[in-house]
Amino acid sequence: MPTPRSSPAVALPLPRAPQPTLVPASMALATDGTFTGYASLFDTPDMGNDIIAPGAFAESLARRGPRGVKLLFQHDPAQPIGVWKTLREDARGLYAEGQLSVDNSKARDILALLRSGALDGLSIGFRATSANRISKGGLRRLTKIDLWEISVVTFPMLPGARVTSVKAQPRTATSSAQTPLSRRIQTLTASIRANT
Repeated sequence: MPTPRSSPAVALPLPRAPQPTLVPASMALATDGTFTGYASLFDTPDMGNDIIAPGAFAESLARRGPRGVKLLFQHDPAQPIGVWKTLREDARGLYAEGQLSVDNSKARDILALLRSGALDGLSIGFRATSANRISKGGLRRLTKIDLWEISVVTFPMLPGARVTSVKAQPRTATSSAQTPLSRRIQTLTASIRANT
């Protein structure tokens, strides 16, 4: 019976473990998705010839509260993107503070567009419950509105209804020596390098 031959041992290179990437603190921003703006301006005609009177939202806001008004993208009910934290009337109009659901990929995309300024419109979805015609120019003055939703949009009907700020929350950079996982990766990487 033939005896098996032994072949000389060949050292194969081991694959290198990925190196931990350190992100400078100046680049490590975690956004909380909060933004503010005016969803409507009082006594300002929109492109549909509607003018909203001060106080028109009061009843609806008292009944629904901010969480009862949906935060949508482009008025699409299939695209909720977050929640309204604050909705209130002030001397200028309907002030809104919303928070995008950053766990949702669509909301993250919208947040990036808001932060870059590529998207900044706000638009209301409503039913007028009390209105009257103003003789000049066919304008309609809305005195009571049932507010259903406010959308982040590309082109608002009221050109002045805009996002005014988008907040970011700084996150500190994590070095490889700060977490148990990164310390373990560093140890394994050093061990692999020592054996090659």
